[in-house]
Amino acid sequence: MRRNFDLRRVSGALAFSLFLGLLLSAKDVKAQSRGFFVPYSTAGFGIGTSNYYGDFAPYRRPLASTFKMIRWSVGGNYTRHFTPRLAARASFIYARIAGDDYIMNRDAKHETSIFYARNLHFRNDLKEFSIQGIFKLTPDNRSYDRRPQLGVYLFAGVALTAHNPKALDSLKGDWVKLQPLGTEGQGNEGYAKPYSLVQFAIPVGVGVRYKINSKIDVSFELGFRKTFTDYLDDAHGNYADPALFADDPLAAHMANRTTEQIAVRKGVDRTEGVRKFLQVNYPDYNFDNVNPLAALPTTGFGAAGTPRGNSPTYTDNYLFGMIHIHYMLPSQIKCPPLK
Repeated sequence: MRRNFDLRRVSGALAFSLFLGLLLSAKDVKAQSRGFFVPYSTAGFGIGTSNYYGDFAPYRRPLASTFKMIRWSVGGNYTRHFTPRLAARASFIYARIAGDDYIMNRDAKHETSIFYARNLHFRNDLKEFSIQGIFKLTPDNRSYDRRPQLGVYLFAGVALTAHNPKALDSLKGDWVKLQPLGTEGQGNEGYAKPYSLVQFAIPVGVGVRYKINSKIDVSFELGFRKTFTDYLDDAHGNYADPALFADDPLAAHMANRTTEQIAVRKGVDRTEGVRKFLQVNYPDYNFDNVNPLAALPTTGFGAAGTPRGNSPTYTDNYLFGMIHIHYMLPSQIKCPPLK
């Protein structure tokens, strides 16, 4: 189950373009900065959206994956502008991403897909700290108060992201942490190790800045994050042997939700949707007068060793769209020389 469009190529191309731009402009930047440009700093605060791409939001459906499960993001940053074109910033962003098989596939076109029958969902609150380099396509003038009215810039860097995927327990109505449950058998003999809840990511993106007055700018950014994990959504490989969860009913419930009658996030009955899935995917069987939720396991769907994640060869990634307010920090006051 491959994703047809891989944003890793986009992130790589953007990072390369930024690096090339830095090299080409280095000589020009050095010349402009001598005796003319005054370095300055800004503090910023931003709010916006977050989007997740992964096992619940495939790239082959870019519009649905981007807009059906859009969530929020908020953050702050400190930026130091060293030259007319070059800056660096430290940034912290707190954001939520989410995915749901039912919400993504409840329409008639996708109701018969294997993802509707899988019936998994998650949410994950991300805490990201990053260091980024900024290349300003529109260079600054001599000082912060004489910067251009409108500017465009590129950025790239490295990020450290803490995450913790959760799912809703339909019995108690609580959001349950999934990593400790080992939903794909992690931590057991013959299975993978438990995945880390701290991951590296590569942020790349583009921004547009507008000068409000001499002290305040507003900017809009799109920033894609290429990660190195397929576990932001807790779905990666295959269904585990149910015997592993014999002493843990909660883990068993969270590991395989194919026979769950109610789509828990929306409170909708899945019975007829699963019946349609069976009729389309298993035409040699007659499911008209049987409980489709009870019949589903008899087909082998969701059995140990069958795919639970879309594709283990792809990672989960996310995208921020944020509006920032930037305040120009006063320059350091120098003490007069002692006589």
